Amino acid sequence: MLYGRSREMQQIGTLLGAARNGRSAALAITAEPGEGKSALLNAAAEQADTGWRILRCSGVETESELPFAGLHLLLGPALDRIDQLPEPQFKALGGALGLCRADGADRFLIGVATLTLLAELSAEGPVLCLIDDAQWLDQSSSDALQFAARRLGAEGIVMLFAGRRDFEPHGLPELRLGPLDANSAAALLGERWPALSSDQRARVLGDAAGNPLALMEFPRMNRDASPAEPLPLPRRLQTGYERQIDELGEAARMAMLVVAAEETGDLDLVLRTLHLLGYSAEDLAIAENANMVSITGQNLTFRHPLKRSAAYHSSSFTQRLAVHAAIATVLADNPVRAAWHLAAASTGPDETVAAALESAAEQARERTGHAAAAAALERAARLTPDPAARARRLVLAVETAGEAGHTERALRLAAAAEQLPLGPCERSRVLGTRGLIEFEHGSLRRANLLMIEAADQVAELEPERAAWYLIEAGRVAFTAGDAVACHVSYDRLLALDSNELTLPISAIRGPIMLIDGQIAEGIALIRANVELSRFVPLEMISLRLALALQAALIGDMSIAREHLVELADMVRDRGMIGWYPAVGCTLATAELIMGRLREAEITAVQSARIAADIGQPGRVAGAEAVLALVAALQGDGERCRELAERNLRSAPGDYNAIDSTHFDWALALLDLGAGRYEHALTRLEALHAIDMARGHWIDLLNDLVEAAVRLRKPERADAAMAEIEEWAAALDTPWAEGLLLSCRGMLRGDGELLAEAIALHQTADRWYDYARTTLFYGGWLRRERRMNEARTHLRQALDTFDRLGAAPWAEHARTELRAAGEGTVPEPTDDVAAVLTPQELQVVRLAATGATNKEIAAQLFLSPKTVGHHLYRAFPKLGVSNRVELARLRIA
Repeated sequence: MLYGRSREMQQIGTLLGAARNGRSAALAITAEPGEGKSALLNAAAEQADTGWRILRCSGVETESELPFAGLHLLLGPALDRIDQLPEPQFKALGGALGLCRADGADRFLIGVATLTLLAELSAEGPVLCLIDDAQWLDQSSSDALQFAARRLGAEGIVMLFAGRRDFEPHGLPELRLGPLDANSAAALLGERWPALSSDQRARVLGDAAGNPLALMEFPRMNRDASPAEPLPLPRRLQTGYERQIDELGEAARMAMLVVAAEETGDLDLVLRTLHLLGYSAEDLAIAENANMVSITGQNLTFRHPLKRSAAYHSSSFTQRLAVHAAIATVLADNPVRAAWHLAAASTGPDETVAAALESAAEQARERTGHAAAAAALERAARLTPDPAARARRLVLAVETAGEAGHTERALRLAAAAEQLPLGPCERSRVLGTRGLIEFEHGSLRRANLLMIEAADQVAELEPERAAWYLIEAGRVAFTAGDAVACHVSYDRLLALDSNELTLPISAIRGPIMLIDGQIAEGIALIRANVELSRFVPLEMISLRLALALQAALIGDMSIAREHLVELADMVRDRGMIGWYPAVGCTLATAELIMGRLREAEITAVQSARIAADIGQPGRVAGAEAVLALVAALQGDGERCRELAERNLRSAPGDYNAIDSTHFDWALALLDLGAGRYEHALTRLEALHAIDMARGHWIDLLNDLVEAAVRLRKPERADAAMAEIEEWAAALDTPWAEGLLLSCRGMLRGDGELLAEAIALHQTADRWYDYARTTLFYGGWLRRERRMNEARTHLRQALDTFDRLGAAPWAEHARTELRAAGEGTVPEPTDDVAAVLTPQELQVVRLAATGATNKEIAAQLFLSPKTVGHHLYRAFPKLGVSNRVELARLRIA
């Protein structure tokens, strides 16, 4: 019986009940040592009745740097099903767990594979995953398990994490335990120790302060020998355990030290180590009889982590060194684990041990265990006697921690590395890693300066590396809206001496020409570069993405979309999850500008969710900027303002200028759609005043012109109109010519120009622009008293707006239709696709192509059962009962 935890057990019981009905959930239980985290997990296991599959693992402090140790322990009973995973996931998870050759897969794909494997198990009944002492899980396992937990849906899986207060459950709901109330504490003590006198009971209750473990253990401890200064409760418990260990004798203490130092609980390994040290199984039996350790089959564990800590830290320094050295000897056939024990047995610099740790790091990197690799390299650097080799290893640790997404560790290691006598190449790599971290998590200005400095360090020694840093610096500068910094990057790039830089130089030169006002020349160069990118391998994703971004920059959205769809397909097929938000945000923008609102929303929602899951806050903001624009066009003012105002309010001074422009543009579009023309025009004028090339933002200037015309202040559109004229002439495309003619027609009140613009919008497949111009033209025809023609065009505008889901603009069309004498104006009807959530719509579209649940799940980084749940919810909304009927629907 658990005393004083009825509320917590009810919460867990609710999760278990939902899982029996196919719903999944995760919960992180955090508490101080001894407050009952493990007891809650055990109670949850007891509540899981017949039919449940229960998987368990526990973090161990001494194995917290072994890559995927915890994940292997949890998934061990399910690995017979690993071959049922999609091939990229099989390779990622199998490589991580050492079951097949590692191919350096995206580290986030391991989390997707974990989710898919658990979902396979749940096909036979609900699954309960119990992860205890999560604060000591190796980081690679923790990342994979938490990623899977955040993406649970409708599999019938419950994942319970239990950890101390320093455990960070990123994005998971948290249940924080506290001490027991007085009545519950008294009841627990009375049940466990009924023979205590009233004085003894009072003292234990006072000293334990509601801690369940203390209530059960204090009565058996000699606490009269406690120091005069009061210790924190966990330390008092550990001190009590240390005294109990002392009373068992030297041999039992050494036996427990071996168990504490050996991280896996392997009984055979422990016994072989004891034999090597001159001890026996009988010494271990003393610890078992004293209730310190538990032996089940070939598995050996301490009964509480505090007992493990007491066994380890109550021993002398020399004893610990001897034990680790002995374990390393026994582990001769496992060089990775042996390296860590050799490191623990080292008292000073030792190149042999340092080299063994570096080799362990290389193996961890191959298995995508970047966090463990960074830890091994950091320890190797400390043990390296040669200063140059020490610097090299520490720089590798910096880069590896950065690749793992562990920014605090990477920055700490970078600060340490910069105190060493680094050569220019090593210093450049440290600066470059810091720059990448600043770009995603900090200041764009600092990111740019760090990239420039990184390039300067190796401009003569490694010009190709310097070029990469300068291209990144230019990208950061453009993102920040800093024209001067863009020029600095370009000028330094030109000064490099290399024959391999033609395309990189050309790639950065195009945007520079736009900044300098050489619009036609810049557009021509960018188009040539984008055409050349067709011959650049997809694997060079950074360059391919940069050139697709440039196509979007100049408004060649159909070409940009073609390249981005190809990149997005590759990213999904190969499980390169870390790249998806960058590709997805840009693709969502292209879909939006082309008037494909639902596609933009679907892609942006998925990008935002994945970016949040993998710790890319900058990409979350980029996706939310697109979602704010979509919300504005759909007339969802509350959602638009929440997204825009929250991001703009929290943005630093050198925030992403593209995102901030999109958020302000969204608020302006919201005003424009609601008829608040003065507010819209003021916002758009402020954006137009920004001194940077806009490319596809001439769509924004089109909105400025319409706001000025509807406000009857056309003179306020003069500057924007001049820019539209210049860009349209340089672009020489139907969509740009259509925008130009539409703006001219609005300003001049010229129906012929508006009609020409409508035809060009159709040719360019820009249906939102088509509907906007058709609406304005229909209103112009009405004012010219050409009612029949007006109604025809207004109906077309209304149909298009309704199909796109642009509610406020559809209402404008209805108002104009009524004013034009339409007898019955159709009210809004539920579009087939509009009744679905973005996730449901995405699943339904893929299912309509004949894709299986497994295939859809692999594309969307979900579990097959969650895909099935989305279809289950979508079918009644669409009025269908199977996939055959689904394929017959036309889902926009």
